[in-house]
Amino acid sequence: MAERSFSKEIEKLRLGDGEEFRGEGILAVTKALLQSGVGYVGGYPGAPISHLMDVLADARGLLDELGVQFVANASEAAAAAMLAASVNYPVRGAVAWKSTVGTNVASDALANLASGGVTGGALVIVGEDYGEGSSILQERSHAFAMKSQMWLLDPRPRLPSIVEAVERGFELSEASHTPVMLELRIRACHVYGRFRAKSNRPPPFSVQDALDHVRRDVSRIVLPPASFEQEREKIEQRWPAALEFIRSRRMNEFVEGTREDVGIIVQGGLYNALFRALELAGVARPDGSTDLPIYVLNVTYPLLDDEVVRFCAGKRAVLVVEEGQPEFIEQALNSILRQADSPAKLVGKAVLPRAGEYTGPALLRGIERFLGQHAPTIPRVRAGSGAAGTISSAAAALAPAVPPRPVGFCTGCPERPIFAAMKLLQRDTGPLHVSCDIGCHLFSILPPFHIGNTTMGYGLGAAGAAGLRSARGKRPLAVMGDGGFWHNGLTSGVGNAVFNRSDQVLVVVDNGYAAATGGQDVPSSRTASKTRSTRHPIATAVQGVGVDWIRVVEHTYDVAAMRDALREAVASPSAGPKVVVAASECMLNRQRRENPQRRRAIAAGERVSQDRFGVDSDVCTGDHSCIRLSGCPSLTIKPRADRAPAATVDRSCVGCGLCGELADTAALCPSFYRMRVLDNPTRWERLRARLRGAIIGWLQRRAAAQRLRHAF
Repeated sequence: MAERSFSKEIEKLRLGDGEEFRGEGILAVTKALLQSGVGYVGGYPGAPISHLMDVLADARGLLDELGVQFVANASEAAAAAMLAASVNYPVRGAVAWKSTVGTNVASDALANLASGGVTGGALVIVGEDYGEGSSILQERSHAFAMKSQMWLLDPRPRLPSIVEAVERGFELSEASHTPVMLELRIRACHVYGRFRAKSNRPPPFSVQDALDHVRRDVSRIVLPPASFEQEREKIEQRWPAALEFIRSRRMNEFVEGTREDVGIIVQGGLYNALFRALELAGVARPDGSTDLPIYVLNVTYPLLDDEVVRFCAGKRAVLVVEEGQPEFIEQALNSILRQADSPAKLVGKAVLPRAGEYTGPALLRGIERFLGQHAPTIPRVRAGSGAAGTISSAAAALAPAVPPRPVGFCTGCPERPIFAAMKLLQRDTGPLHVSCDIGCHLFSILPPFHIGNTTMGYGLGAAGAAGLRSARGKRPLAVMGDGGFWHNGLTSGVGNAVFNRSDQVLVVVDNGYAAATGGQDVPSSRTASKTRSTRHPIATAVQGVGVDWIRVVEHTYDVAAMRDALREAVASPSAGPKVVVAASECMLNRQRRENPQRRRAIAAGERVSQDRFGVDSDVCTGDHSCIRLSGCPSLTIKPRADRAPAATVDRSCVGCGLCGELADTAALCPSFYRMRVLDNPTRWERLRARLRGAIIGWLQRRAAAQRLRHAF
């Protein structure tokens, strides 16, 4: 099982009333779900909420005790559709995924859910993957919330606020018959803290109750004429109900300050970063007090006009801290204040970055500019001579010591030889159009491979090549991972290609897991799962939708076999799609499984053997073609006094053998060698090693003496 285990952490989920919970944000979210009487949970993994799915999987025993159903959904769309259980029944449901890409996938189901409305609380937990730590396109969930009129919670990144947001989110959903989105940034997911726990609650109305007492309400189905009434209901009933709930429960917060003429309105999720910047600017203190009053929007949509007007009353200027663009909140606040004839001036993107993550330095610079323009009499540390300058100088000092770390394949990754083989193929065919996909294999677009022309979404590698059809000449290549394949690639990519007789080549990278999201199992995983059905071959699935030309390479590290399979696919006279399944287990997950076993065996005194590779620096020509075809992090260079730097393999090598395979397949220099590292060797092996060392040492001394004689 490659999925990360949280078996120790989930014991905290059993804490009862008044007990102190200490832990990480995601675990607190899970505890809050159980305290809220959730009836079913599901979702699809993706940063920064991947391990929420892992926690739920490990907590299945506790979920079963409480009567809570857990589903690891095939996609975000499947997860959103599952919330249909809350449409007619008062059962609470929650799903989670990575946003905004996951929200895009789920948009059809979410739009229908938001239109018809819900009876039970429906909570969508989205990992807001925006900013410097993001791995996706830079967009915000706010636009989708406004488009479908789903209420959006953005709690302060502290455990009590996150837990309260989950509990209030269900209540808000039920009070307004509207699904609620709860966004958590990466720092909120991983923040550590404490809160007073409550006892877990079995769902008052369970999934089984729904099946035993079937209900049907045509007005909740999105069909004319009900769909027109649903639109009216949103504005005339659900919206006012949501506003009243938010107001009465005081979901937004007011932080008092000593100044009355200026203030700050901030998204709840940015509060910690803002307060730290205020401390650095000298207008806030570690005890939580601040000179500037702050209005914290734990609910960023919808906004409460009366709260906004009340906060801005008597203020000359208010700073709006809204991360990302467009500035939806700033525009809405301006509209509210102008309609109320408020004289307060709103300042947002005029002093803060229009796009990008609001880090501490970015916020500090914006605050300094705002205070300089609208509150110059407040004593503070000025940028350059004070805190901001200290941050900048510290970053500059670290730069030489911390080298750039470009993204790339892990050491020993089984996907690296696939693209090395593809690069060797293109030596013969010339450049080929390669349609990429989301996943680890996307690193192939970077050096040293430089492969890949486009990427259009998860599981859409083959669909991205569908428009490039030609009756003659080169065929387009497409790449797709096994995670993307089961997500939607089988239908949108392979089925689409079969139906349209697209003459393309698809490489499906079968590394055994949804590796890029943390190593979760997929239907084709070769591990035996106690709770899921696995071991369904990808080759069988593509054959089932009509693909006739299929080749399976069971060991991707065999570069020659990989290259020959690709060459056969691009040159095959047969029409229609051609699929190459390239299979080898994800090395990272393999090492996670094998390393603990190896350490235990060594500690127990057992003989353990490991293969490692090296480079003979006397043979290496210094051409470095091996590096240009591999790019393995363990394959680097070391200086030589008399010649160009030699290639060398460092201690991070995992013994996959790709370097040697490449040297052989690409006819590179024969400088690579394989060695076997033994722990707890036998007595005979130790004796043999000493004997070999003595003979080799004698030969080396003899060779050195001969070189010395020739030198004179």
